[in-house]
Amino acid sequence: MKTLYPDIEPFHSFFLQTDSIHSIYVEQSGNPRGISVIFLHGGPCSGTKPRHRCFFNPEKYHIILIDQRGCGQSMPFGEIEQNTTQDLIDDLERIRKQLKIKRWVLFGGSWGATLTLLYAQQHPDKVLAMIIRGVFLARKKDLDWFVNEGVGLIYPEKWQQLVASVFDDTSTDLVKSLYDVVFGDDELAKRRVTKAWMEWGGQVALMQDYQEDEQSSHVTEKMLQLVQMEIHYAFYKYFITENQILEGCEVLQNIPTIIIHGRNDLVCPLEAGFALSKSLTKAEFIVLSNAGHIASGEEMIDALVSATDEMLRLI
Repeated sequence: MKTLYPDIEPFHSFFLQTDSIHSIYVEQSGNPRGISVIFLHGGPCSGTKPRHRCFFNPEKYHIILIDQRGCGQSMPFGEIEQNTTQDLIDDLERIRKQLKIKRWVLFGGSWGATLTLLYAQQHPDKVLAMIIRGVFLARKKDLDWFVNEGVGLIYPEKWQQLVASVFDDTSTDLVKSLYDVVFGDDELAKRRVTKAWMEWGGQVALMQDYQEDEQSSHVTEKMLQLVQMEIHYAFYKYFITENQILEGCEVLQNIPTIIIHGRNDLVCPLEAGFALSKSLTKAEFIVLSNAGHIASGEEMIDALVSATDEMLRLI
């Protein structure tokens, strides 16, 4: 069973200047003459971590990590102005051009998988291969599963706490109610919803490993900004049309692709990975019997590292 490669440090990092207020953190590690691979983190509110470099053979890969707009070390943190899916795709293309990369491998999980597929559909000639984990297709039913009466049927007590946090018994649109609160003027309400949303996400993502007492009772400004960004994207339906990703897969048919999905993934149910595999008929589809949503655990790490090693052979 494969494990992560040893820790490495970047050999170069910089801030990409955009045509907006955003500056994007970019770092490079591994072999600058190797096959270029870009790691696309989830969220959309997360960021990169040093361990993300370790999914790739540092002798063979030129490893690029970025923090998407408003995330991680990118500045200004938490900014949602000029922060849309198309902006993120355009940032990726700016990075590719600035680093003088002709074609690269895309590696993305969850929201990072969404971004991987959308970038590849716009720039298929720039993509060598794709490794996709925990597929999120950003359809209405994907959001309904997470926010409405989907996974809420599995964790009803925690879902009811999320619903109760908005203090609105009349609305039938929970995402709108959450959006109205976190972007409203009531500071106590904003922090109440922030805490409930983060506890809900932690429960669904970590399942039996979730420990509520690990969550801070004090809601920081950074926590609020993270939740605002995630709900910002959900409220605007991720800035794409319904079923856009699956309908755009025709241009991706000849790109070597490995899709990895945990059967126990409650954030992004396996149906999404299965649907994508039916649209990308040449892709290798790997179902992990015991894995969930998080890119950790022996089974998931073995599959992801094996996939990056396999891509070296394929391309």
